[in-house]
Amino acid sequence: MDEKDILKLPFIPLRGIVVFPDLLSHADLGRKKSLAALDAAMEGNRYIIVSSQLDPDLEEAGVDDVYEIGTLVKVDQLLRLPGGLVRVMLDGAARVRIQGFSEKEKYVEVAAVKVYDSHTDEKTEEALRRANVEKFVQWANNLRNSDELETRAREIQVPGTLADFIAMRLPISHVARQQILETANVTERLEEVRHLIDSEIEIAKLEMSLNREVREKMDKQQKEYYLREKIKVIHRELGDKIDRDTEVEELRAKVKKMKLPKKIEEPVLKEISRLEGMPSMMAETAIVRTYLDWVLALPWKKETRDRLDLAEARKVLDTDHYGLDKVKERIIEYLAVKQLTNSLKGPILCLVGPPGTGKTSIARSIAKAMNRKYIRVSLGGVRDEADIRGHRRTYIGALPGRIIAGIKQAGVKNPVFLLDEVDKLASDLRGDPAAALLEVLDPEQNNTFVDHFLDLPFDLSKVFWITTANVITDIPYALRDRMEIIEFSSYTEEEKVAIAQKYLVPKQIAENGLKSTQAKFSPAVLHHIISGYTREAGVRSLEKTIGAVCRKVGKSILLQEKPQLTVSVKNLETMLGPVRFLPEEAHKQDCIGRVTGMAWTQVGGVILETEAVAVKGKGRLLLTGKLGDVMKESAQAGVTYIRSRAETLGIDEEFYTTRDLHIHLPEGAIPKDGPSAGITMATALASALSGKPVRHDVAMTGEITLRGDVLPVGGIKEKVIAAHNAGIKKILLPHDNKRDMKDVPETVKKDVTFVFVRSMDEVLAEALVKV
Repeated sequence: MDEKDILKLPFIPLRGIVVFPDLLSHADLGRKKSLAALDAAMEGNRYIIVSSQLDPDLEEAGVDDVYEIGTLVKVDQLLRLPGGLVRVMLDGAARVRIQGFSEKEKYVEVAAVKVYDSHTDEKTEEALRRANVEKFVQWANNLRNSDELETRAREIQVPGTLADFIAMRLPISHVARQQILETANVTERLEEVRHLIDSEIEIAKLEMSLNREVREKMDKQQKEYYLREKIKVIHRELGDKIDRDTEVEELRAKVKKMKLPKKIEEPVLKEISRLEGMPSMMAETAIVRTYLDWVLALPWKKETRDRLDLAEARKVLDTDHYGLDKVKERIIEYLAVKQLTNSLKGPILCLVGPPGTGKTSIARSIAKAMNRKYIRVSLGGVRDEADIRGHRRTYIGALPGRIIAGIKQAGVKNPVFLLDEVDKLASDLRGDPAAALLEVLDPEQNNTFVDHFLDLPFDLSKVFWITTANVITDIPYALRDRMEIIEFSSYTEEEKVAIAQKYLVPKQIAENGLKSTQAKFSPAVLHHIISGYTREAGVRSLEKTIGAVCRKVGKSILLQEKPQLTVSVKNLETMLGPVRFLPEEAHKQDCIGRVTGMAWTQVGGVILETEAVAVKGKGRLLLTGKLGDVMKESAQAGVTYIRSRAETLGIDEEFYTTRDLHIHLPEGAIPKDGPSAGITMATALASALSGKPVRHDVAMTGEITLRGDVLPVGGIKEKVIAAHNAGIKKILLPHDNKRDMKDVPETVKKDVTFVFVRSMDEVLAEALVKV
């Protein structure tokens, strides 16, 4: 590359334009410095140096914002336009390399040297020139003015100039054009241009294919439109009703027949009129038709008549479910009041309890007892408000929410509607579905519930709403406030046996193709399955286990095993494997620092052995067994109580400075929390510090205060049953929990002595062995 003769000329940066040597280019100038540089050039020899900006969107370009390789040009023509713009025709003279900038008063002057073309092989260049001409002509044939471009390309005999001409004409980016400008070697320049033409030819082929597909599709639509119009004319000449008119008239007749309220009928008739005026090919036609289908399919007035025979309703409930007296009583009360008043809004019940206790299945029985339709919607994991209220019709594929969809499925406006797992609702950026349920479950608002898709008020006040949840605290307070809470406690072992005998065993025998004589489940077998193979609050695992036994028996019968497998306590281990759960038993002897507590879990009650040891130290309190914050605080409250009563208990008053206390609750992998172990831990500490043993046949539960008062706790029924099963003979309960004794089975009350305490002094008097 030969570089000589430094040029010092005015400089103009160009935005998105690359000027090539020996070719004419147009540019519109409007920046002050550019116009000043142009004026300076016109006063001289009309030569200027131009270069493209690195960023075309940059308003004011500095010395570092332009490419190093530019073009020496001569201003051929100049035209001043309105608004201060100047249009110039630039005649490219040579490639230049900018080597320096100098700021003049009004414009920028640059120092540059010419960059000359370099050649490798003339024959190769000529061959590439001819090939590029043919490829360019092939590409240009897709354009309207291809003849002019073809003639111009064939006239250019200089290979380097042809490459510049093609680069300027191709619809490529200014970066690609700048790369061609910077390529001084003619062979390399022609090769780069050839690749660019090949790419544009492929793009042009793809565009032609797409255009052809679009044109064919439009031709097909126009043909269909023409044929449809022709069919209309034929029908009109024959005096026939055309399909659209028939459809619209049928819709209007259907609306009139439904005798809807005026505030609903008028918008629906308006939508039918819109449908009538729309061309059938419009996309919105399908949206309007879908909307009308939904509106006309809803049971605006259709209801089922409730079964008001209370004795028959109770019989149906008792047949399907064992126990659940509170729920059954509430349903009978509702039917009784409706019979007396002949009008009543549907109640909203919330059934709360552990899994498998019959919450979902009782809803189906309620519908059966009341002679109503039954609909169930699971809310577990629902996080979009539109799932409840529906999507607006402006969205593609919009549909009503689950509430209206359920009403349509039921076919009546007063079904029993179960909202399952209401405590599993989630929320995110798409809204809070729990908040959307507030209107649905409010008797004062749900008579005008508006779904976003329908945009019409629908009366939900006659729906019998039932919701289910496992944990009541996970339900938002505003939603919980609208519902009547009915708690489901875990089943006792006797209740599970009764449920298994009456419902589960016959069901599983039938489902597994057996006869009742082939698989007989005695109470002893069921007790063994419940205590040894299932540990749950409900009966779901019990049913699965009974099913597993039935399958084993069925296989033995088909294989004609000798002897044939029968259902007995002895054979359970053969069929189900080793016992999974060992029975809980209290200790057989009194011990210092060991107390039997009671705890509630989601699978029922358990006894909780609490151990305490006092060793020499500096008064530290160590708690182990994966305890929660509330339980840790209860232990600290117990220590404070013992310090306040140290003299009375016969304990060294300075023990908190000379002894370390360690409280441990076994099964450390299981998280434990709650205040109900307060008196248990305090008793264990008092025993460890005083050296007095704790009675092994006594269990206790209750919260403790700093003054030693014993406060009430929950889960009394489950805790008492667990202690009774473990062989406990005396149970200490807070005095305020006396009211919960009505839920405790009579068999437990006969075997166990209950002592109701108000203070820790009474607890210690009952629990510690007098020495």
